[in-house]
Amino acid sequence: MKNYEKPELVVTGIGVTSAIGQGKAAFASALFKGQHAFGVMQRPGRRGEASIIGAELPPLSYPNALSKRMLRTASFSGQVAMVTLQEAWDDAQLDNVDPSRIGLVVGGSNFQQRELFQTYEAYRDKMCFVPPTYGVSFMDTDLCGLCTEQFGIQGLAYTVGGASASGQVAIIQAIEAIQADRVDVCIAMGALMDISYMECQALRSLGAMGSDRYADEPAMACRPFDQSRDGFIYGESCGVVVIERADSAVRLREKPYAKLAGWDMGMDRNRNPNPSYEGEARVIRRALEKAKLLPEEIDYINPHGTGSVVGDEIEIKALQDCKLSHAYINATKSIIGHGLSAAGTVEIIATLLQMSESRLHPTRNLEEPIQLDCNWVKNESVPAIIHNTMNLSMGFGGINTAICMQKCESRI
Repeated sequence: MKNYEKPELVVTGIGVTSAIGQGKAAFASALFKGQHAFGVMQRPGRRGEASIIGAELPPLSYPNALSKRMLRTASFSGQVAMVTLQEAWDDAQLDNVDPSRIGLVVGGSNFQQRELFQTYEAYRDKMCFVPPTYGVSFMDTDLCGLCTEQFGIQGLAYTVGGASASGQVAIIQAIEAIQADRVDVCIAMGALMDISYMECQALRSLGAMGSDRYADEPAMACRPFDQSRDGFIYGESCGVVVIERADSAVRLREKPYAKLAGWDMGMDRNRNPNPSYEGEARVIRRALEKAKLLPEEIDYINPHGTGSVVGDEIEIKALQDCKLSHAYINATKSIIGHGLSAAGTVEIIATLLQMSESRLHPTRNLEEPIQLDCNWVKNESVPAIIHNTMNLSMGFGGINTAICMQKCESRI
């Protein structure tokens, strides 16, 4: 970069696929109404001896621009990735950008477990008939291959694993790729983590996934920050954001969604799934410092907020001790469930849509908050002027991330 100055970075396109709607319009409409899709999961490879509550995608609508051949051979995660990227690509008008200056970072690892499990079940007694394409499709990088071929991307492309923080880690990696002048535009994707019954059962045995308490009431099961929470509830989703230098976004007919003001990532030095107050507080403070924002300037926080018995308590303590109790807080996962590798990206998109609409979505099932002195958005959507925001994501293995965004002029 000239004079080694870091460029101002903005979000110019978004795409989202979730159980409550495909595409940003359907997603936003359901989000503000608090409409959910929780029920007993039925997808093959995810049904087992126990009935497990979650939110699964409705049948996909495929844009005509996507290759039917590639869709036929893609995994479910791959199909959802292509559909979601098409929306973000069109939104950011990337057909007009040099493909050698476009990059792609896919957040997630081991995100095709259900299909791998099904393949093993189908071929374990006849291994010699395993399709040769399995030699490519079982790898996480297959999503990079699908998307770069479909969209002609010629810059960098790779996957990053950050457990449930993967989506936000992908955004931070995309930001830093542009700052390093490796590309002018970088797409960050939180890929659909298509878990099987085995992962569901293990996460339940670990005490991370609920809900035994609401086994017969799926609509009541997902309860971030409520006294009656008993673990996260899975929800299929995928999110894509397009990030670029503000000075290269002049081609757009509309203003960018937001400026990426500050971010941070840090580790807890802990292999285990338990959260760390110190790690979370550290990235919150560093993100604020990098954004040159005081705590009182943050208007809204989209937290990790999974419904974890321990995790929610620690997250709220970190926010309170960082002097952020005044900011509005809601929990997107209460409506869509926990998308695991996709969560951080989808929740950034939820934040951008709320900034654009000057309205905050409700938090479902927040009947008895674990802390009363926080500025909760509870069971109804509320109007709010949002200038500065913070998103948090945490992952197993001690991964903590925080991103601050600032409002740009309203899009037309």
